Amino acid sequence: MRELSKNVLIERSIIKKFRKQLWNPFIAAVKRYHLIQKDDKIAVCISGGKDSMLLAKLMQQLQRVSEVPFELVFLAMDPGYSEANRKRIEENSALMEIPVEFFNSEIFDIANSAEKSPCYLCARMRRGHLYANAKERGCNKIALGHHMSDVIETTLMGMMYGCQIQGMLPRLSSTNFEGMELIRPMYCILEDDIISWRDYNELKFLQCACRFTENIDQSGDGIGESKRQEIKKLIKDLRKVNPDIDHNLFESIHNVSVDTLVEYKINGETHSFLEKLPQSGGDIL
Repeated sequence: MRELSKNVLIERSIIKKFRKQLWNPFIAAVKRYHLIQKDDKIAVCISGGKDSMLLAKLMQQLQRVSEVPFELVFLAMDPGYSEANRKRIEENSALMEIPVEFFNSEIFDIANSAEKSPCYLCARMRRGHLYANAKERGCNKIALGHHMSDVIETTLMGMMYGCQIQGMLPRLSSTNFEGMELIRPMYCILEDDIISWRDYNELKFLQCACRFTENIDQSGDGIGESKRQEIKKLIKDLRKVNPDIDHNLFESIHNVSVDTLVEYKINGETHSFLEKLPQSGGDIL
């Protein structure tokens, strides 16, 4: 009997063993948020981490079984990786049969020379380069590997440290690249389930390959004491009391009662609950 390749086993694990945790919520997000339409050409953005590599496999599988025709391009930007980190991405892509197209930039040099928020600057620059290169290849969408845990963590971070309630949309139009959209097909998948899939298949991905973490990270679970790590720990602790905390937080951003908020913004314009009240004769102070 012919031995199955590692890639086939990886693909089967997504459809069979992790169907409930990965495949079903992936399909649910694509349908719920209308992420893919007929004749889309989508650039799946590969960073080398567990999230983007899983996204690539999910998109490959969907393309095979979907009745709606669409094209895929697997796009990886080399912002200045070390030789070892670049090799890791290339080896994983070959192992998982993902035909990645690389392009180079000097983002690490620029971002790491910034005095403040190099990670924020790096992320913004990456996004711009990915949009530009995807558009050059005739794509109308880029797909990123953000997942449900990213969504709820970002929302909580905004509330606890940014004094705002701000979410992360599953789909949005680019303001700088006309006709381009960003989609997040793993919007309904939890990070813990991605980690379980990775470990089950004994895969080793990059965590972060910037100059601050130059060495290859073997775990991929996140390192360091950052605000996001604090939020991750908070959610983990809350999960011990309420196992449904992740899904409850996630669904809460789908059930916002704007008419109960004191102030809110629409297209950057601030509105107040006072606008809905009848005008009085005047304030006493």
